[in-house]
Amino acid sequence: MLRAENLSKIYDSGNESYRALSDVTLEINAEDCLAIVGKSGSGKSTLMHLLAMLDTPTSGAIYFRGEDISAFSQSEQNLFRNRTFGFIFQQFFLNGRETVLENVLLPLKIRGTSTAKRTETALRYLEVVGLQDKAKKAAKDLSGGEKQRVCIARALVGEPEIIFADEPTGNLDSVTGSKIEEILFSLHHEKGIAVAIVTHDEELAGRCPRAIELRDGKIASER
Repeated sequence: MLRAENLSKIYDSGNESYRALSDVTLEINAEDCLAIVGKSGSGKSTLMHLLAMLDTPTSGAIYFRGEDISAFSQSEQNLFRNRTFGFIFQQFFLNGRETVLENVLLPLKIRGTSTAKRTETALRYLEVVGLQDKAKKAAKDLSGGEKQRVCIARALVGEPEIIFADEPTGNLDSVTGSKIEEILFSLHHEKGIAVAIVTHDEELAGRCPRAIELRDGKIASER
């Protein structure tokens, strides 16, 4: 479904350059639940950001169902990303002053979905993550686990084909983190959504049927 060919990313800082990723080729299939692991600075978050079109590769290409999406214009990339990918981040990136419902329906608002339809869809996915009773509550008043469940609902509301999760349990205690993991795995199995998870957590990575390890910006191993 998603294929990266010879992806490289070089960051320039003054007179110095840093190669974060070097000629990485990788495929993510529709049925995949993939863990991307490696030490800090190995390039795993850089790889995820490139695959998800949140950053631009220095060289290489990214294909989705055979189409070179890395050649899209910025506006085409924004539209494609909104309609195809869902995102879950360690830092939540919620607007604390807005309600839970307003945070969840944001991708549909950007898409131009009608008010009634986006509200209906957002409420449906809040129910999926067990937060329908928190819809009118300000996001800032939620616990860490509740905030991450809001992020999952927001990732799902556009009915994506792939969910990218960057350290989704990194800011949570072990019990809450386990609950978030269960939601992610059940979504993968029950809804058939491909999942790519960047994680330091060896136990979480071990639960994924497929994993790659990055080292110095390159794929060092795969299982």
